[in-house]
Amino acid sequence: MAELSITELSEDIKKAINELKSRPEIENVGVVTRVGDGIAWIYGLSSAGYNEMLEIDSITGSMVTAFALNLGQDEIGAVILGDDTLVEAGASVRLSGKVLEVPVGPELIGRVVDPLGRPLDDAGPIKAKLTSPIERTAPGVLARKSVHEPLMTGITAIDAMVPIGRGQRELLIGDRQTGKTAIAVDTMINQSRQKTGVINVYVAIGQKLSKIAALQDRLKREGVMDQSIIVATSPADPAAMLYLAPYAGCAMGEYFRDNKQHALIIYDDLSKHAAAYRQMSLLLRRPPGREAYPGDVFYLHSRLLERSAKLSEELGAGSLTALPIIETQAGDISAYIPTNVISITDGQIFLETNLFYQGIRPAISVGLSVSRVGGNAQTKAIKTAGGGLKLSLAQFRELAAFSQFSTDLDPETRHTIERGQRLTELLKQPQYSPYSIWEMYVSLYAATNGAFDDVPVEKVKQAQDALLREFKTKQAKLTDALNTGAAPTDAQNEQILKHAKSVLSTYKVADKKVKTEAK
Repeated sequence: MAELSITELSEDIKKAINELKSRPEIENVGVVTRVGDGIAWIYGLSSAGYNEMLEIDSITGSMVTAFALNLGQDEIGAVILGDDTLVEAGASVRLSGKVLEVPVGPELIGRVVDPLGRPLDDAGPIKAKLTSPIERTAPGVLARKSVHEPLMTGITAIDAMVPIGRGQRELLIGDRQTGKTAIAVDTMINQSRQKTGVINVYVAIGQKLSKIAALQDRLKREGVMDQSIIVATSPADPAAMLYLAPYAGCAMGEYFRDNKQHALIIYDDLSKHAAAYRQMSLLLRRPPGREAYPGDVFYLHSRLLERSAKLSEELGAGSLTALPIIETQAGDISAYIPTNVISITDGQIFLETNLFYQGIRPAISVGLSVSRVGGNAQTKAIKTAGGGLKLSLAQFRELAAFSQFSTDLDPETRHTIERGQRLTELLKQPQYSPYSIWEMYVSLYAATNGAFDDVPVEKVKQAQDALLREFKTKQAKLTDALNTGAAPTDAQNEQILKHAKSVLSTYKVADKKVKTEAK
């Protein structure tokens, strides 16, 4: 950085700087030269490290905390954590010798905290015994194991077509209000319903506090809050807090990963995180690049998401699974931040606005959604039932578009379209109602083997509910066997098909009676 221009500074600041220069042995004291927009520029502190905590004397006599982000030759750019109106030029700054840390451990479970680990939920102080730096190096290649255990979401369309494994990073991407957060919340609820023991960490980046309160209330009602941590920031918080939130949540999740447990972290959403970082970077005079983002915005997210991993047996075989959320503008997944995060993650679930408004919810685009490792982690039962599902739906979408221009369809094409319509209906799922493995398997196996073919499309969901009720009340032994996830035997498959045809025949017959009466 060029030599700081002394002419621009007031007499008081010049005097403070000259005092520093006359005592060269003091390397850990500096002076604030200018301050504004949450950024303090500090002269001195030549031995400061990146992300090191700084203590600034405020006008009230208390200490204001900041952390070093720009390390220049003569000047440091530090981001103030707290009220920047309490800091003025000429204030003394000291090095703490520590990087930014947050409390971690089981004491945080069930709590709502800010990115510095301070409680926001009126449930008393958090007595965490351990702290962890918010930024840590991701585990190396030898410290990891390939993803091989399923992390069931309870959403049939995802578990059958774009499955997620423990330690994977699966991106949820789509326009606003297309159900991205709903999928993440259902996944959290499913961990509690299926008693998987997975700890949920939900990071709300710049979300309305009313939305966070509603989420906390819902999780309490579903009994999920007992295995969840919420890291909350609102749009009113400074950009520094929005920037720190994902790293703080990740540090909390890493504690469980490193202690032979399994954790799921949801970043909602990284678009706001990138915008907060852009704001900080521009205020720190970093050169802007594409779409006014600084050149290191890719590194911002890659060093965060690489910390999600499935650890090797030697390190305890724990895992941290990430579900980052990215909001697109008008479905443009080729924009800067979406393409960055797509290239960092192990697959994406793309939610389409058109499908959402057609009532297909979750509005998952079959063509653009992919899981690069989850197939290895799929349970054998779901893998068997959902094997050709993605292909069938893709063919159906293509033929359905083509059939609009033709009335004379051959029987095979008509059959593909009708089967596709029923599969689409089956994959619709209301929020807060994740399915267990046996419910998914029975529905998919019956559908792909023709049991739903004669059920009118508008009655498919009704017929599915009746089918699942029948199995739950009369086939408990079979459902328990299917719920293990093991590949069903031929005898079990025959039994499923037999009962399915028996239950669903009532819908077929009822439909025929109506047609006869109409004639």
